[in-house]
Amino acid sequence: MTDPTRLRYPNLERERRLLRGGFIRVAGLDEAGRGAWAGPLAAGAVILPLRLRTLRIELAAVRDSKLMTPLQRKTAAVRIQSIATAWSVGSASAEEVDLLGPLEATRLAMVRAIQELPTDPDHLLIDFLILPGSPLPQTAVTHGDLLCLSIAAASILAKTWRDEQMVAMERVYPGYGFARHKGYGTRLHVETLSRLGACPEHRQSYAPIQRISESPPV
Repeated sequence: MTDPTRLRYPNLERERRLLRGGFIRVAGLDEAGRGAWAGPLAAGAVILPLRLRTLRIELAAVRDSKLMTPLQRKTAAVRIQSIATAWSVGSASAEEVDLLGPLEATRLAMVRAIQELPTDPDHLLIDFLILPGSPLPQTAVTHGDLLCLSIAAASILAKTWRDEQMVAMERVYPGYGFARHKGYGTRLHVETLSRLGACPEHRQSYAPIQRISESPPV
């Protein structure tokens, strides 16, 4: 069996299999920002035109968003949006992540992304998760962003949307470096938190934020 971590680019094997089974509008779903300390959690949903013979060629640059540079992601996102049958991004706020926990907040963001699609999907391909409350047929795919083109495309849209939100957040809460670290637990983020304390966009339920909040700003 091929080790998915060794794959350079995802393929359409699962999507084509579903197409042969009668599913035409297969939506790939993936999240971005679940491990961040601040900001929203985003979920992308992408329905690709699976009958397009040149689809993989048209989206040749698409891969797991974590393996791409910001410029590559931005370029690929524009391409995905122009090729996709339908696409959307849903989100859960930092407050909702605190209230529900990161796993359920991920599911909430994915449900919202599905609801925002202009075309109803008939099957879901989801990175790692299932959505218990959804009536739609669905498949959880471990390492889905490495294996499935539609999930990889969703990961790019989620990541680029969330990055844009974090850049905008830097203007609302200057000094935290959100435009640079995007809310993740980098050394810069730790340093700014120690100086400024947490802001309303920080996830108060996360242990690093709780520890820093218990200590007065330096």
